[in-house]
Amino acid sequence: MHGHTLTDFVTLGRSGLRVSPLCLGAMTFGTEWGIGVGPEESFGVLDAYLAAGGNFIDTANIYTKGHSEKILGDYFTKGAGKRHRVVIATKFMGNLWPNDPNGGGASRKAILHAVEDSLRRLQTDHIDLLWAHFWDRHTPVEEMMSAMDFLVKQGKVRYLGLSDHPAWVVTKCQYTALMRGWEPLCALQIEYSLLQRTVESDLMTMARDLGLGVTPWSPLRGGVLSGKFDRNTPPPADGSTRVKKESNYLNERSYALIDLLREIAAVHGCTVAQVALRWLLDQQGVSSVIIGARHLNQLHDNLGSCAVKLTADDHRRLDEASKVERPFPWDFLDFVRSGIQNGTTINGVKSELWHLTPKSDTERF
Repeated sequence: MHGHTLTDFVTLGRSGLRVSPLCLGAMTFGTEWGIGVGPEESFGVLDAYLAAGGNFIDTANIYTKGHSEKILGDYFTKGAGKRHRVVIATKFMGNLWPNDPNGGGASRKAILHAVEDSLRRLQTDHIDLLWAHFWDRHTPVEEMMSAMDFLVKQGKVRYLGLSDHPAWVVTKCQYTALMRGWEPLCALQIEYSLLQRTVESDLMTMARDLGLGVTPWSPLRGGVLSGKFDRNTPPPADGSTRVKKESNYLNERSYALIDLLREIAAVHGCTVAQVALRWLLDQQGVSSVIIGARHLNQLHDNLGSCAVKLTADDHRRLDEASKVERPFPWDFLDFVRSGIQNGTTINGVKSELWHLTPKSDTERF
């Protein structure tokens, strides 16, 4: 469980890298994608995040056509030594070169070019955390992990992580690195929120086992859990919000969850968004939640989630309201627990007596 301020730092996965429990997402730095703000407002958000004690910033080569990285570069070259006080994470994989098959992906050629371009835009000589942004099904994982390890050995990258890969691919990547003496992964970036809990079955259990610190993105499901929208208040049709009127997430199930978030927020004297973020911060295996803020009021509201203290009952009610069906074999494994433990409690996990168990020695062959 996380502490209750932005400066209750956590080590990222099994690395020694210290990061803030809330990471500042920079996807909205730059107006080129139609959802962001210009350099000046971006600088204001950065000033406020760093002033509050935050030290972890997440971007990608493709965000706002490369402008997000450029804005960060311009910002951190202004103050002497400022760059070294922060953890800058960026990603390769996305393709900024129309019709060039090697402009993106995880080939050695693509990775090394992408990182050189990122270093140029960020105006720095190293990236603190390099993410593989998506799974490239066309490149062997050995080639990707070897190229990433090479960048660490060169000193151009400090730590490695995967974003948006299936659990079996992440596992294969990690064991490939470990078996070959390459730099292992220390972090996993995935979508995770009260409205996206399918990751709990395999991705989260895997991350905890492999020692990967999880940094969830879209913790408010793109704004659906911001508390701005409900049955009577749909998003405006003018495109001023990221949530569109026709969003699949604006449904009865979400509205019931938002009602519950409102109720819990009223008890704690905080906002709906703060409760949703705190629920995520409290999940076992989550290191740092990525928040996106175009405006200062959004940033300050999100940062306030650190101070919220949810009760066990709050968690139980939110878990119940947002529950999702789990893929095989999870429900079956719960079903057979009594067949394995047969009435005993192991590591705090209780079990019933197995209904098919021999009742006496004479029944046991």
